Amino acid sequence: MVDRSHRWLDGDAGPLVRPYTLTGGRVRPSAGLNLVAYVVATGAEPDPTRYRTPEHRRILAMAAAPTSVVELAARLDLALSVVRIMLGDLVDDGLISVHEPAGDADDTATLEAVIHVLREL
Repeated sequence: MVDRSHRWLDGDAGPLVRPYTLTGGRVRPSAGLNLVAYVVATGAEPDPTRYRTPEHRRILAMAAAPTSVVELAARLDLALSVVRIMLGDLVDDGLISVHEPAGDADDTATLEAVIHVLREL
């Protein structure tokens, strides 16, 4: 049974871990990662002394198949900025490769079309 009297526990959410604890206090990723970029695990074996967190292991497991950055954040239920920082670590160590989408992801016409469709929902 979990003692709910501690301030770091939330009755609805369970144990709370602040995002900066997962990133070691860092607020910027080491690599620029497009939100719709696909990441895939390279198959290299991670250093167990460096990648002990369950979040890093879950990212590597989910990235066994190509997965977008934004999808990883949603499935991990973590802030996008945190996932981007953690992915940057994995990219730097050669454990994840990044595949940018074809075309110009910053195309204004495409973004306006997406906004239009979202407004209609």
